Amino acid sequence: MLTQKEPKTCLSCGKAVKGRSDKKFCDDYCRAAYNNDLKSASNNLIRNVNNALGKNRRVLENLLPQGEPTAKTNRDKLIEKGFQFKYHTHLYQTKNGNTYFYCYEYGYLPLENNWYLIVKREED
Repeated sequence: MLTQKEPKTCLSCGKAVKGRSDKKFCDDYCRAAYNNDLKSASNNLIRNVNNALGKNRRVLENLLPQGEPTAKTNRDKLIEKGFQFKYHTHLYQTKNGNTYFYCYEYGYLPLENNWYLIVKREED
C-alpha cells in the first residue's frame, strides 16, 4: 500500500518544494534569503559596532593632516563629523597617566576645555 506524503514547503516562502526528498527551499533566492535572515539578527549588533569604529577611524584620519604626527581639534568638530566617543578599539595609558583612546591605529587624547589631541600610532 502506497502512502501519500505531504508536499514539502519552502522554509523561506512556503511554496511547494519539488525535486529531491531532502530539498528545503524552492530556489536559490529563497535559500539565500533564509540564511541571510538567520545571520542578520545575530550579526546586526556586530555590524553596527564595526561601522561605528570604521567611521570614527575615518574621522580621525581626515582630521590629522597627512605627514603630521599630531593635530588638535575640539569636541564639536568631532561630533559634527559623526564621531561617537563610546566606540573605540583599545586604550593606551602612558607612564605619566594619560589615557589615549584608539580606533585602530588612530587615537585621541582628551585635553582641557573639550580639546583633543589626535595621533597616529606608528607601525612596529
